[in-house]
Amino acid sequence: MESHIFKIVETAIVIFILIIANLITKRFIKNILKKFKFSLQRRKLTLKIINLFLFIMAVIFISAIWGVKESDMVVFISSAMAVIGIAFFAQWSFLSNITAGLILFFNHPLKLGDHIRFLEKDNMVDGKITDITFFFVHIRMEKGEIITVPNSVILQKTISVHSRNQETEGDRNIH
Repeated sequence: MESHIFKIVETAIVIFILIIANLITKRFIKNILKKFKFSLQRRKLTLKIINLFLFIMAVIFISAIWGVKESDMVVFISSAMAVIGIAFFAQWSFLSNITAGLILFFNHPLKLGDHIRFLEKDNMVDGKITDITFFFVHIRMEKGEIITVPNSVILQKTISVHSRNQETEGDRNIH
């Protein structure tokens, strides 16, 4: 009985540290991202990724407190990594859209407010980016309707991006 109380106290301490770490990193990251003038959407996504990382760390510590075997943790982590690996190759899965969302976030020149056009004959998409989420890019068409395009499709298609801050008449073609 004493050991369970001790484990509960340790678990509460880990949760308390998680909350404090979350608050500290949120303030620190917001200041850094504002300093480098990242958009609000990218700041939110960065905070979500960091919160996820902190949560995973807390789960690992709590698992260690409650005596989860290392071999069981290795099996769980390797299974999770296998699912993530499959997501890189599965074109239409939710995990591939999350992965594509991360790629769009870090390595793609799309920003909120940009005007984009898909360079295809069959599906003409021409509009302004209103939101970029984990799964979809939301595009407002000229007539006012909003369409959602999966992130993985954005990476696969050739699009033309007209930045809202672009001063020249030229556009950036993205493959």
